[in-house]
Amino acid sequence: MKALQCTELGGPEKLQVNEIDSPEVMPGHVVIDVKSGSINFPDVLMIQGLYQFQPPLPFIPGGESAGVISEVGEGVTKFKEGDKVFAMTGVGAFAEKILAAESNCMPIPESMDFDSAAALSMTYGTSLYALKQRASLQPGETLLVLGASGGVGLAAIELGKAMGAKVIAAASTQDKIDMCLSHGADEGFIYPSSNLDREQQKELSNKIKELTGGLGPNVIYDPVGGSYAEPCLRSIAWEGRYLVIGFAAGADQIPKMPLNLTLLKGCQIVGVFWGAWVGQFPDENKKNFDELFNLYSEGKINPEVSQKYSLEDSASAFTHLANRKAKGKVVINF
Repeated sequence: MKALQCTELGGPEKLQVNEIDSPEVMPGHVVIDVKSGSINFPDVLMIQGLYQFQPPLPFIPGGESAGVISEVGEGVTKFKEGDKVFAMTGVGAFAEKILAAESNCMPIPESMDFDSAAALSMTYGTSLYALKQRASLQPGETLLVLGASGGVGLAAIELGKAMGAKVIAAASTQDKIDMCLSHGADEGFIYPSSNLDREQQKELSNKIKELTGGLGPNVIYDPVGGSYAEPCLRSIAWEGRYLVIGFAAGADQIPKMPLNLTLLKGCQIVGVFWGAWVGQFPDENKKNFDELFNLYSEGKINPEVSQKYSLEDSASAFTHLANRKAKGKVVINF
């Protein structure tokens, strides 16, 4: 079978499409014929050796995929051959066939296509956990989403609206803001795409306060980090919750926050590590996905797949995401 492999750490140009052996089914596992796989920013970091968890070389990147079960291992009770599922495997998704533990698979609703299923799991799983379990977002509160046109950002917008919040989207270009507005954001504004100097940081903080009537957002959803973090924290409402989702600005730009702000604002800085939570509380995660499937069937969430690539052109897909050109999700079709 064909698979995308990372044989040496570096940029997308080092990725290779190779012929490798198909996986053999194991007890408690299923083999899936992959139809679609979705790229996330951690995949871009992982092939460069910049992610917090690093598989040994060579490895197949990709943490989420969707397809059809072709083989069922001994002891599997929830699935049978021919079932449509999506799988959350951490790595290994970008191959024509993958081996996945039964516990890492979920059935795809009849109304959902493979691209949407592959695009939903990590972004919407992360965002619902962040807003529901970590931030306890309440109806009528204000949610500020940074990096709002990306996969997790658009998911946060849609889920924030479904939970009854006012949503403000922040992104680097007007076309990205327009996409956020089309997904339900109440307002949006453009911030500089480069590293912010002190004056730009003050302008950002003042803009957020202006859009919230001087009160500040109750919840800030930040998958970006970098020089945006401190001015956003300075703008947060009393008893606000600052959600640390990731660091798309770069692993070398992880912000150092002045902790006196948490005292002055009575606020919380809250880490969001969805993958670790899933491992500890799988039953709660299943309840979250049941909620996501209901929201999807009601038309309240709709994964935005903006770009599709073939396996042979998957290096270009990684480049597109690495250059921060992606709006919504980027998928690889098989």
